Amino acid sequence: MKDMKTIVIIGAIILVLILLVLGMEWIKASQRTGNVPAAAGLPYDLVTTFKGDAANSRAFTWYTREPDAEGWLEVAEGETDDFTGPEVLRIQADHTRIRTDSGVRGVHKAEAAGLQPGTLYSYRAGSGEEGEWSGVYRFTTAEADSGVVTLINVTDSQGASAHDFQLWGHTLDKALQTFPDSQFIVHNGDFVEEPEDAAAWDDLFGNVQDIVASIPLMPVAGNHDEVDGKAAEFSSHFQVPDNGADGSNPGTSYSFDYGPVHVTVLNTESNLKKQTEWLKHDLAGTDKPWRIVAMHRPVYGGNMYKKVEDLADIFDKYKVDLVLQGHNHEYSRSYPLYDGQIVKDGAAKRRGTVYVVTNASGGKFNEKKEDQFYHQVHFQNDKQMFAGITISGERLTYQAYDVDGRMLDEVILQH
Repeated sequence: MKDMKTIVIIGAIILVLILLVLGMEWIKASQRTGNVPAAAGLPYDLVTTFKGDAANSRAFTWYTREPDAEGWLEVAEGETDDFTGPEVLRIQADHTRIRTDSGVRGVHKAEAAGLQPGTLYSYRAGSGEEGEWSGVYRFTTAEADSGVVTLINVTDSQGASAHDFQLWGHTLDKALQTFPDSQFIVHNGDFVEEPEDAAAWDDLFGNVQDIVASIPLMPVAGNHDEVDGKAAEFSSHFQVPDNGADGSNPGTSYSFDYGPVHVTVLNTESNLKKQTEWLKHDLAGTDKPWRIVAMHRPVYGGNMYKKVEDLADIFDKYKVDLVLQGHNHEYSRSYPLYDGQIVKDGAAKRRGTVYVVTNASGGKFNEKKEDQFYHQVHFQNDKQMFAGITISGERLTYQAYDVDGRMLDEVILQH
């Protein structure tokens, strides 16, 4: 009888613990209202990117709760809230559906082309029905032949809760306060913890909506964005150049130019062999003086990912200046490296590539890994971080900050 009472007590305790866990999950889910509006055709998860020439075009992607809602983009020159004149560009968006764990949603993608370089534009997106337009946002096209560019680099927002994405939002806010003239943002992957968690994507965009609706967010696919060769949710949220490697998931390998810099984005999760050949052609074909590669798993980071080690030979051959990486959730910056060795001062001009991992922009941090020969700077501060990269003429300045606004690292590359 005594044993039976013990079993009953243990069973009751287990049941209470299960109910507590379920309750906490329910509370967490109920707090994640995300970015989904009540109006069926009203845009949410609105983000702008580059697809064509940054000087005369801009791309936009958004979701609607109603999967069959129409999508329209209206663009007007200057700072205005008036979209009634004949000079206003009206573009019907390409429309697809995606099945999410929150139901079937509409995906809308539109590109405004034929714009003037270095010009301010205002725009809104919506279904065309009254009450189903986004707010009005502004963007400025790239100046023609400009030799100056500033961009922000972040990585691994990787959220699973409302709090995680609040941290990410605060990080990007601080980055824009620190680098207010930034023309675009490169995110090095692992946007969310679970790619099929629609509310996570909604929280991701919801906490930075005003920023990413105006400043292009250029994405890199991480191992939490492409899983088992599938990246439908990731691909649905962005519209990027369709110039990547054959066989890659849409939007996971591509390249683009902005002023004096050529940016090549790689997908470290699949199709590496074809990407390697594509990478050679991509880098050989650019005449831009500065070359940046963005990827998720690192060649030289807190540790090395063996499947991408051979890419370093290509970076050496085509004189890649800077490789932006993620995945390790700690901070690291390499010495300039060439042929697997540190480039000493006074070596041949423009030899050597610098590899960085800008910790994480969300709430997840890993223990600091062992120092390696290639580390010039390597630490774990358990704080969200971001970097600003400014290129002007023959000089690239890279500065890494924590979310409190303290600059923790700086390196200057000179051509």
